[in-house]
Amino acid sequence: MKCKSLIFTILISLFLTSCSSESTDDITKDEKYGGLATYYEDDMEKPDYDVVKAKVIDITSDDTKDERPDIPIEQDIRYQYLYIKILQGNHKGEEYTVRNTVEMVNPYRLIFRRNDKMYIYVYETDKGTVGDIHIYERCRDSAIILIVISFLILLIVIGGFKGLKSIITLAITILLISFVMLPLILRGYNPLLVTVGVISVTTTLTLVIISGWNKKTRTAILGTVGGVLVAALAAGIVSNIAMLTGLGEEQARMLAYIPQNRHLDFKGILLSGIIIGALGAVMDVSLSIASSMWEIEENNPKIKTKKLIKSGMNIGKDIMGSMSNTLILAYVGGSIHLLLLFIAYNITIPEILNMDMIASEIVRAIAGSIGLISAIPLTTWIGGTLGRKN
Repeated sequence: MKCKSLIFTILISLFLTSCSSESTDDITKDEKYGGLATYYEDDMEKPDYDVVKAKVIDITSDDTKDERPDIPIEQDIRYQYLYIKILQGNHKGEEYTVRNTVEMVNPYRLIFRRNDKMYIYVYETDKGTVGDIHIYERCRDSAIILIVISFLILLIVIGGFKGLKSIITLAITILLISFVMLPLILRGYNPLLVTVGVISVTTTLTLVIISGWNKKTRTAILGTVGGVLVAALAAGIVSNIAMLTGLGEEQARMLAYIPQNRHLDFKGILLSGIIIGALGAVMDVSLSIASSMWEIEENNPKIKTKKLIKSGMNIGKDIMGSMSNTLILAYVGGSIHLLLLFIAYNITIPEILNMDMIASEIVRAIAGSIGLISAIPLTTWIGGTLGRKN
């Protein structure tokens, strides 16, 4: 328990120090730079702000590179005075000097250079002028947009028309999750029912667009939905036995502290995440098996049902190992920093396994793999019986 508290304290400390700042009551005007602004430490007390992009025009003072061997790193605080130009919003084109407080003990410290872009919180006074500026984060959206566009172009260049179909199905999935599933969960609807409904629609639309409406597609749809439901059932049973709360992660606890979200079913949200996480892999397996069995029957229409099912199972077994590894490695990759933290602090295996956060991730990975494995015989049986051409 002490180790768990230590890790929690470290994570919270890093989060707070990354947001630490100093505040002033007024903006001091000067002729050269247009204004001096620093940012508030407590954002919750000042909710009225705009998030806009700004550019560093000049750096008037910067001691972040100075050598200070006599000062302990825990007490070493540096400052940058950045002359910035607001690029968006009501105050577009206005220029201010902001003070960037840099705590050297914090490994995640924002140090800017000339021409760097950032996002800032702009707080307005009652008169509509800028009352305060809070440095929010470095600007990264341009790089993200670039890699997304590269991905989409690669899909079309290599995949052709099928690549274009993949983009359409990806867009549908994102829209359904963003504008249907998440809003409904936030409004207090049952996360499991909402998620099952959304993944059923998503799976159907995705597979129909990719493969058309035929028995092969229907086989893959039934296999996918069945496999995902098995994953949800396994996760639900284990989460009840292990008494998982759904509040093992920091983001969940932060959501729980928001007054208007006190009604949320956090265990249901955990299971919802497990379903969504398993969907892609299960859909891939189901479609691969259904397509393979369809081709086998295409080349040998008189093949017996028993032999066709056996062939489908052999195909599924070949896929099973690599896809299970894909799910497990994806979850491990997302938790690698936490795993390194455990090793660094010599936390024992029993302590790790009994943490709500870790237990939830293990259940997530294993339940997803169970759903994937279950989809193999389910898809194979449907493809060899109901899904046959004749």
